[in-house]
Amino acid sequence: MEAVEKRVIGKVMWRLIPFLIVCYFVAYLDRVNVGFAKLHMNQALGLSEAAFGLGAGLFFVGYFLFEVPSNIFLERVGARVWIARIMITWGIVSAAFAFIPSISAATGMPTTGVFYALRLLLGACEAGFFPGIIFYLTLWFPAVYRARVISLFMLAIPISSIVGSPISGMLLGVTGWGLDGWQWLFILEALPSVLVGIGVLVYLTDLPRQARWLQQDEIAWLENVQATEKRNKEKVEHLSLGQALTDPRILLCALVYFCLNAASYGVAFFLPTIIKGFGVSDTQTGLLAALPFVFGAIGMVLLGRHSDRTMERKGHVAAALLMATVGIGLAGVVSNPVIVMGLLCFAQIGVSAVPPMFWPLPASFLTGASAAAGIAAINSLGNLSGFAGPYAMGYLKDLTGNFTAGLLLLAGCALVGAIVVVMLRIDVRREQLSGDIAMAH
Repeated sequence: MEAVEKRVIGKVMWRLIPFLIVCYFVAYLDRVNVGFAKLHMNQALGLSEAAFGLGAGLFFVGYFLFEVPSNIFLERVGARVWIARIMITWGIVSAAFAFIPSISAATGMPTTGVFYALRLLLGACEAGFFPGIIFYLTLWFPAVYRARVISLFMLAIPISSIVGSPISGMLLGVTGWGLDGWQWLFILEALPSVLVGIGVLVYLTDLPRQARWLQQDEIAWLENVQATEKRNKEKVEHLSLGQALTDPRILLCALVYFCLNAASYGVAFFLPTIIKGFGVSDTQTGLLAALPFVFGAIGMVLLGRHSDRTMERKGHVAAALLMATVGIGLAGVVSNPVIVMGLLCFAQIGVSAVPPMFWPLPASFLTGASAAAGIAAINSLGNLSGFAGPYAMGYLKDLTGNFTAGLLLLAGCALVGAIVVVMLRIDVRREQLSGDIAMAH
């Protein structure tokens, strides 16, 4: 049976992962390009820093409100149709940012109001994308492969930070047809989302049994492993949707993810500002800002693999969060630019490595509709810190004149996450059992 397993996992990997990385890459580009557009957009639209900060954060509010409903729909209509819907609608909304002045003139709404409305709408459209894909991957990969697969898929985040920044910077220079660079940035980066969304409809397969690109014995092996894993989980417990949203483990998982995201977004949004403070040029800032994500990408794959090999998640997640705590905390206290850079690279290894090792934890006690709902609940509650982390950093910087207090606060968040994950009551045997079943087939 090992030969079948190798064949199946190899085929599914090559068929799904590269394509899903492209999907996530364009998603992440559309989420963060507003930071680059801001360099010219604020002046063009008459936005204050506070208005921009609020608008940037409103994305996460829309995302939060629609995350769980979106994932429930995904389970009903199938991942392929729903992921395509998500990508096409958010591409259209993202492009609409280019036309804020025209929309404002046509509706009589102030430009600030249009900006807020579109950010909320963008969050609502993108809601469910990430947990939807995580849920989709559980349909195709046995538990023993999941941390590895999720870490490969999530390589799209550091890749989009490494590749996307210079691209966004260059697009700001495009002009023509009466539109400025920041408007072209929104239009040209929204186009791939719509095109890839149409590609999803053609390319993805909802379930293994519908896969024309697998042989019958391969489909049988995959369905058998998935059914056994599901039975084993349900023998232990089966959560209803309501239970999933009130289960203390789900809320604790959400707290861990909240702490991680506060540290992650808090540092990421201010990284260029911190680096610019070293006295380097804009180009050097862009290149240096990519460096921590290079380390993050390597750490993510290596730690994810080690976690899969040992079938141990909690200790790995706690260790990665402690790396983030030490790196971010010390970066706030030392002043030598080289040491600060080194510490931020060290911290990013921890920050990047957490999600792929973290997501198998809730998946070890959730099944079916409750898995879709539980994963979405954790992701949406956890992402609310995308509103809180950067806001706290900016507020404390204004208050104190430097980043020390903000970085220490974010390091504290990562420390809380590390403590909470160690306290999670998850049956270790079940986690290993889900791995052993896949091995046994």
